[in-house]
Parts: sequence; C-alpha cells; structure tokens
Amino acid sequence: MSDRYPWIALSNTTLGMLLATVNSSIVIISLPAVFRGIHLNPLEPGNVSYLLWILMGYMLVSAVLVVTLGRLGDMFGRVRMYNAGFAVFTVGTVVLALDPFQQSGGALWLIGWRLFQGVGGALLMANSAAILTDAFPAGRRGTAMGVNQVAGIAGTFLGLVAGGLLSQLNWRLVFWASVPIGIIGTVWAYRSLRETVTRVEGAKIDWWGNLAFATGLTMVLAAVTYGIQPYGGHTMGWTNPLVIGGITAGVLILAVFCLIETKVAQPMFHLSLFRIRAFAAGNVAGLLASVARGGLQFMLIIWLQGIWLPLHGYRFEDTPLWAGVYLLPLTAGFLLAGPLSGHLSDRYGARAFASGGLILSALAFLGLLLAPIDFPYWVFAALIFLNGVGSGLFTAPNTTAIMNSVPAGQRGVASGMRATFTNAGMVLSIGVFFSLMIAGLAATLPQTLTGGLAQHGVPPALAATIGALPPVGTLFAAFLGYNPIGNLLGPTGALAHLTPADTAVLTGREYFPNLVSGPFHQGLVVVFLLAIAMSLVAAIASLLRGRRYVHDELPVATVPVSRS
Repeated sequence: MSDRYPWIALSNTTLGMLLATVNSSIVIISLPAVFRGIHLNPLEPGNVSYLLWILMGYMLVSAVLVVTLGRLGDMFGRVRMYNAGFAVFTVGTVVLALDPFQQSGGALWLIGWRLFQGVGGALLMANSAAILTDAFPAGRRGTAMGVNQVAGIAGTFLGLVAGGLLSQLNWRLVFWASVPIGIIGTVWAYRSLRETVTRVEGAKIDWWGNLAFATGLTMVLAAVTYGIQPYGGHTMGWTNPLVIGGITAGVLILAVFCLIETKVAQPMFHLSLFRIRAFAAGNVAGLLASVARGGLQFMLIIWLQGIWLPLHGYRFEDTPLWAGVYLLPLTAGFLLAGPLSGHLSDRYGARAFASGGLILSALAFLGLLLAPIDFPYWVFAALIFLNGVGSGLFTAPNTTAIMNSVPAGQRGVASGMRATFTNAGMVLSIGVFFSLMIAGLAATLPQTLTGGLAQHGVPPALAATIGALPPVGTLFAAFLGYNPIGNLLGPTGALAHLTPADTAVLTGREYFPNLVSGPFHQGLVVVFLLAIAMSLVAAIASLLRGRRYVHDELPVATVPVSRS
C-alpha cells in the first residue's frame, strides 16, 4: 500500500460522509419550500404523516440497514459496498429532483426516493469507518477519524445553511446541488479506492438474523415516530395501540434476533463483540450522546425560528435560513475540536477526551437551560460553540476506540453497529424530545393561547377550539418557518372578520413569540435536563471503557479466510 493511499481513502470517505449527512439536514430546513413546490400543506391533520416520513424516513432506513450493509462489506468487500453507496445515493438524488407529481402524489414520490437514498447513505456510513481503519495504522487512526467524523457531523449543520439558501431560489435545487458532488465522488471512488484486506471466502448471509434485526428496529423507530402524532383526543399518540404494539413487538423481535445470532454458524453480528469493554462502552456512550445531540439540534431550531428570530425582526418565512446561520458557532466548535482530539487520542487514548467532551456538553446544556428565552446572542453563540467543542472532543476518539477494539474481519459490521446506535439515537431524539416539549406546552399553552386570541377579537368559542388543538401543529409550524398564528387562524376564516389592527398584531412578528415564551421555556427546561442527564451517563460509560486498547490484526477465527 502506497503512502498516498490512506489520504486518498480519507478524502473520499470524508466526501461521502459529508454528502450523506448534508442531505439529511438540507431537507429538514427546506421542507417549507418543498411542500410549497408540490402544493401541499403539511400541517393539515391528514398530511402530518407525509411531513414525518419526509423528515425521518432517510434516517430510519440508514439506522436499520447499516449493520447489514457493514456485514456485507466484511463478506464481499467494503470498498465495493461503499462505491455502490455513492452510486445509489446519486441516483436517488437525481430522481428526487425530478419529482413529476403534485400534492399527495408528489409527497409519496419524495418519501419513496428518500428511502431509496437512505440505502445509499447507509452503504456509505456503514463502510467508511471500516475503510479508514483498514487504510491507517493504529497510531494514526484517531486523526483520520477526527476529520471523517467531524465532517459528517458538521455536514448536519452545514446542510441547514445550504438548504436555507437554495430553497429561497427553487426547492429542486436542494437536490440538484448534490448531483455533481455525487457523480464526482462515485467516479473517484471507483477509480481510486481498493480493497486492502482479504475478503471472506465461503461466507453465507444470515438471512433470518438480517430479517429479524431490520424488522424489529423498523417497528420500534416507526412507532416512536408515530408517538408524537395526536391520537384519539390526546395530544400525542403514546396511547395508540399501534404505537404500543409496534414498540412491544419490535423489542421482542430484537430479542429473537439476539437468540438467532447465538445459534447460527455465521451470524450477521457477533454478539461477543459486546464483551469487549471498549466496544460496548463506546457504543452506549455514542447512543446517549446522539440522542442528546439530536434533541439539541431540533430544540435550537424551534427556539430560533419560533421565538428569537421573529422577536429580532426576521419574518417567519426567512427564519429557516437565518437559524442555520446563527447555529454556525456549533459547527465551528465541531470543526475545531474534532481533528485535534482525534490526533491527541492517538497518543493518549480516547477516555479523557471523550468523557471530558461529554461533560463539557452537559455544562453547555446547563448554560442554555439558564439562558433567558430572549437571550443576548453572544451568550447563545458561546454556549453552542462550547457544546460543539464538547461533541467534537467526544466523537472522533470514541469512534476510533470502537474501531480499534474489534478484529479486522469484523470491522464492517462493527462500523455498522456504531452507525446504527448513532442514527437510531437521532430518530429516538425526535420522538423523545418532541414528546417532552409537547407535554410541556400542553400543560399551559391552551389557556395562554385561548386567552390571547380572545383578547384580540377572535370569538371565544373559536379561540377555545384553537387553543384545544394539539400543540404539535404549533410546534411544527415554528419548526418549518410558518407563521404559527396565521396557520392556526387561516383555515377558519377568522382573520377576515377581525379589525386590521388585531390581524396585524396576531400575525405579527412579536405576538406569537411573546405568547409562547413561557410555555416553551417550561418544556425547554425538561428537555435540557434530560440532555444533561444523558450526557453525564454517557460520560460515565465512556470512563468505563478502560485504557487504550487496539485489537490484533488477525482475522476472526470462526470464519474461513482466503490466503491468496
């Protein structure tokens, strides 16, 4: 292997990770423009499912498939699987941009091809860390992982800015912008990457294990997604028999998966890897950190778009773009700390940096919890920068420690399991943190909203009806950059019967932020307290990983290996 090849592998896999994660968040910030483009109101009761699946379908597919695709990389070639991922992702991006339908047909087209695109993203994420681990010696993997993983996480926030800018011009540009990068990356990957480890001969696919894992995890994550939708007069769907049954059945099927993996000769995933302390502790810490980080991202977007930016003169329609801009200090923290901590962890081990980063993130969460709703921006910027530094300190060393701890023949599936914990954490964060925020709003928002509307000329009966609506609609309106009060009153025709002065007040930039600040802050306190607790538990798990440990480079003895 030439001296240049590791850096070729690093640059290409970093591009792949950046593309996959940018496209995850670029759609989030562009959803208002996308739905306007296909002439569909996502906040109408029958359309919320379209919104949730466009928002979460990509992440769900990625979370479900990365372990399977990582194992296939171990069996048939990690580079082969990774290259296919670039191609699949690019094809999906082109077809998304060509959506020929309107309204529900257009939404279903986007959902279906986002799921297809998620397969490509899963192929990229499942195999990129394994390719880097193969290409770099143990003493330099931390630096490589630092660049790769931080690019992936930074892509999540860079996508917010890119989506905000492109969607101002045309919603299809959100997808077309990634096509040239996808084509270049695909051609470059096929021409420059090569297998650096011996592939398994005579390996068999664990069909039952793959089926059980995919089915169980899909049921759990899909049920969590539907848990935030109203059901049967309740503000959320946690009493919905389908949600309860989906979670219960999914957990039972995952238990069956664990049983299957102990019985087959060539399992999809060797459960014995969890006996490796560095692997088990790193993945537990990664899952908890991912849930906390995902919750932070969504709560900050709602905080900025629904309250702070309108109070500071920004139109609701412009808030998605500016939310991305004002969150750049978070990305800057990632970019600063990630490569540095990865480099230092090569010399000193992961434990101090990963655990210290999680504690720093918890302190930043505490600062955000104590900050006023209408905060001075420099305080907010400093706190999210510190949170970004903490996450950057954690991510690269933790990934390197996980990948160093496993045998060479299991790196693909280990990388997939690590990505599963990360991606599942993001999906779970939406269910967990949105549920907590909705519960917090439901306690006080109905009375506040009813009284406020009635004071400005809305008939008391109509005001009470609007106030009794599930808070999820108001929350999603703020998340999407819609005018929340205008969205609530518009379909009722009430605005036509109000005085111009009352209409101007109710749909202005200050009324809704001032109205919702108190209830929102109550929910925010609960959300950030949970994020602090998760970060601290993750720090404890990280401390339990032990000293620096690098598994030998021998292949797994339980599978036949070609000697050619």
